[in-house]
Amino acid sequence: MPPILPDFSNSVKIKYVKLGYQYLVNHILYLLLIPVMVGILIEVLRLGPDEILSLWRSLHFDTVQILCSSFLVIFIATVYFMSKPRTIYLVDYACYKPPVTCRVPFSTFMEHSRLILKDNPKSVEFQMRILERSGLGEETCLPPAIHYIPPKPTMEAARGEAELVIFSAMDSLFKKTGLKPKDIDILIVNCSLFSPTPSLSAMVINKYKLRSNIKSFNLSGMGCSAGLISIDLARDILQVHPNSNAVVVSTEIITPNYYQGNERAMLLPNCLFRMGGAAILLSNRRSHRWLAKYRLVHVVRTHKGADDKAYCCVFEQEDKEGKVGINLSKDLMAIAGEALKSNITTIGPLVLPASEQLLFLMTLIGRKIFNPRWKPYIPDFKQAFEHFCIHAGGRAVIDELQKNLQLSAEHVEASRMTLHRFGNTSSSSLWYELGYIEAKGRMRRGDRVWQIAFGSGFKCNSAVWKCNRTIKTPTDSPWADCIDRYPVHIPEVVKL
Repeated sequence: MPPILPDFSNSVKIKYVKLGYQYLVNHILYLLLIPVMVGILIEVLRLGPDEILSLWRSLHFDTVQILCSSFLVIFIATVYFMSKPRTIYLVDYACYKPPVTCRVPFSTFMEHSRLILKDNPKSVEFQMRILERSGLGEETCLPPAIHYIPPKPTMEAARGEAELVIFSAMDSLFKKTGLKPKDIDILIVNCSLFSPTPSLSAMVINKYKLRSNIKSFNLSGMGCSAGLISIDLARDILQVHPNSNAVVVSTEIITPNYYQGNERAMLLPNCLFRMGGAAILLSNRRSHRWLAKYRLVHVVRTHKGADDKAYCCVFEQEDKEGKVGINLSKDLMAIAGEALKSNITTIGPLVLPASEQLLFLMTLIGRKIFNPRWKPYIPDFKQAFEHFCIHAGGRAVIDELQKNLQLSAEHVEASRMTLHRFGNTSSSSLWYELGYIEAKGRMRRGDRVWQIAFGSGFKCNSAVWKCNRTIKTPTDSPWADCIDRYPVHIPEVVKL
């Protein structure tokens, strides 16, 4: 028998072959230009001094030609720099840390559920099963009004929670950045379910006595992705108004939205949503270029509201007893997957290296022409980003994105630990996750961050940031007193 040929797939490490391919494709332009430049340099060095001098004298320059050429260069440069979008910097941000008096351990939550839903033990059992598999820890917090039995979701209590969360985050932001209230040119507040009159943005203006010509906006009803919508809005306004500061406040007020009925689909948010908020300072001032933590690179928004199922999958409504709550559809994960797919299709060409785009294109052409059963190529987004901040909407959301994007446990660590420590804080969860990465000392200059959020409607929004400077471990973040014990092991089921 002839000797069996060696298995080259085992003898050659495919990983290094792929790395070589990526380096070749991503640097093809440089690899082509370098030999040309070397060849030109060698030819110039071969010329003698007399030949170079005679070549220079053979070039005839006319004064008018020189002036016209100079004017043309200056004109083109001016047009280019005037039409170039202004750079948007994230100077710093602050996350609200609830007091320990608001802590809701599992035992407290379940005791309250049994007392509030004493006539419906099946609903209590359902909440217990959800909590056991939720990925939340023992230190998440709910506002004071929810600690009463029964809860007291009054307008006064809701305003009190809003003031506590928003003012605390704003005070922390002022302290960290040295920003004065009169220096704020643009204010954007987003809160999905609590929209009082006067608005929350007016409440902030009144508290800090902001300028009368401030451009203020209040976004409501836009779900957990509203934080990135606010960032996109701030970016657009900063493109129009030079030398300006914008403050974005993202939060969700829990007090008036705690469901006290028996519908299972509407009890789910009670188990996941917790107190939280963040204040972010954005600027287009050149003076912030070296002080800012991050630079905004891209914002991509995807809206699936034209589809009826997508529109209704997260829906505020009354149950049979007339009690208002948020109904989460069983189709939520499938709809989120479709929204993510559309968002990735848009953001991929903006961020992926040429090697990944070429592989994706070749696979797409192969499926169209040769065999539609070919497995589609999933681009490796780890080639485009060092850090991922996936909205901590729940364990299932994080699991699905980790699986579909082929991410490692470390890539989703910030999302899982944020869900464990703070719960689902809605639109502000992305900033707790970014804070976790910083608290771990992992953020280096040049690192790229991908924030992904989902919201009612149905929306999937992405933001891409690039780190301006290596960030030292902050001492004033909400993670400061607990980061040493993270990451923690989160079991599939916590028996209660």
